[in-house]
Amino acid sequence: MARAVVYLVGAGPGDPGLITVKGIELLAKADVVIHDYLASERLLEHVRAGAEVVYVGKRGGQHTYRQEEINQLLLDKAALGGIVVRLKGGDPFVFGRGGEEAETLAAAGVAFEIVPGVTSAVACPAYAGIPLTHRAYASSAGFVTGHEDPTKPGSGLDWDKLSCGVGTLVFLMGVKNLDKICAKLIGGGRDPKTPVAVIEWGTTSHQKTTLGTLETIPEEAAKSRVAPPAVIVVGEVVSLRAGLNWFESRPLFAKNILVTRAREQASSFVEELEDRGASCLEFPTIEIVPPESWEPLDSAIGRLSAYDWVIFTSVNGVDYFLERLTACGEDIRALHGASICCIGPRTAERLERLMVRVDFVPDKFRAEGLVEELLARGVKGKRVLIPRAKEAREILPDKLREAGAQVDVVTAYRTLKPEAPRQALAALFERGGIHLITFTSSSTVKNFADIFGGRLPQMMKGVPVACIGPITADTAARVGLSCDIMPEDYTIPALVEAIVAYFNGKPA
Repeated sequence: MARAVVYLVGAGPGDPGLITVKGIELLAKADVVIHDYLASERLLEHVRAGAEVVYVGKRGGQHTYRQEEINQLLLDKAALGGIVVRLKGGDPFVFGRGGEEAETLAAAGVAFEIVPGVTSAVACPAYAGIPLTHRAYASSAGFVTGHEDPTKPGSGLDWDKLSCGVGTLVFLMGVKNLDKICAKLIGGGRDPKTPVAVIEWGTTSHQKTTLGTLETIPEEAAKSRVAPPAVIVVGEVVSLRAGLNWFESRPLFAKNILVTRAREQASSFVEELEDRGASCLEFPTIEIVPPESWEPLDSAIGRLSAYDWVIFTSVNGVDYFLERLTACGEDIRALHGASICCIGPRTAERLERLMVRVDFVPDKFRAEGLVEELLARGVKGKRVLIPRAKEAREILPDKLREAGAQVDVVTAYRTLKPEAPRQALAALFERGGIHLITFTSSSTVKNFADIFGGRLPQMMKGVPVACIGPITADTAARVGLSCDIMPEDYTIPALVEAIVAYFNGKPA
């Protein structure tokens, strides 16, 4: 049996990018992952296939496991051997009950390690534009629980000293006791005019900051319907938020954007949107899979020397082509006799990273314009290979044949319609929870329309639509959707910028 080690890992406060490198490495190695409610589910993408994942979250008094049961679960999983990761929101040792879990492991003789995390007490104020210390405002900061152990005989907090003895106070888990906290601080001598901020869901796209003073914040929080999880910051540093509010000022902050792109391709698109503040809901309407048979593509690879041009219409086409090139015992040198055309800069980038020179990237991505540019480069009478999706439009090869080229189209991959949780998404549309839907290909439009059928136009009434280009927009129009956003360059970066311009009232 492999020696057991339990790692108490801080997951950070909500933004999945705030976990430590060591935390990510341990998730990839873990045999068992036991995670909390406040640990971002995106972090579970790093867990290796086959590992056991156990949710033990606590939310609003509803506990899937009591703390005593979590402690025993750690011992039970450790008894099986291997690596156990206890993934805890924030930092394990800052109001995370990590100390109790570590004591349990130590008493049982189980090996353990602590991997610190970014505590919400630091991160949430930072994302709200509030420095905890500042030479002109506060030379000290303190972290305080807003919810002490109810079984204790009395409070362990000396409110008289706490009220005036620390420059900035940060309370965790104190929303329900906000009025009592404010009253205690005022009673202990803190100025009632002291600025206060309550930060809900800090570091996430749902972050909301409510401002007030010690005497007004309970009423302001009630008006804003403040609810846990939230961090309370008390001190003069709160006044700095007016000039330092960087996170909530991003152009797409709090916009819920639906991404219908295939999951394999969505990551870069989602990342660019989230970097600008958006909250992305991934709802892939296509799945990229290999063809039913590799024989046609393998056969074309076997006679590559006979082709004058190879045209790649997508990154997927490049990836599957190169995969089969290797499977057939060849490498990129087999392309040396052909001119290479790539539709779109991202497609070209994929080849250029492998030091493959791309001869031609058209200015126009529509088939008609592409054919004109290829004719100008002497494609007439030449042999052309197009490795692409099985379901692609025929206009490009047809136009090339009409122009006198000999064209072979081979299937490099297929796009399928995956199973989708449509009822949950439809309910989200009905509640006004979607601010924009994006389509990056005709396939994503067709499959999305197939999923929702005749209810689509009514369901999406009032929701703007972004399409990567005119072909996709035409497909959207055929299913009853008008395109509100389309970039001049039909690329993902250009689409992101067009979306930003749209929400900032600028022409897309």
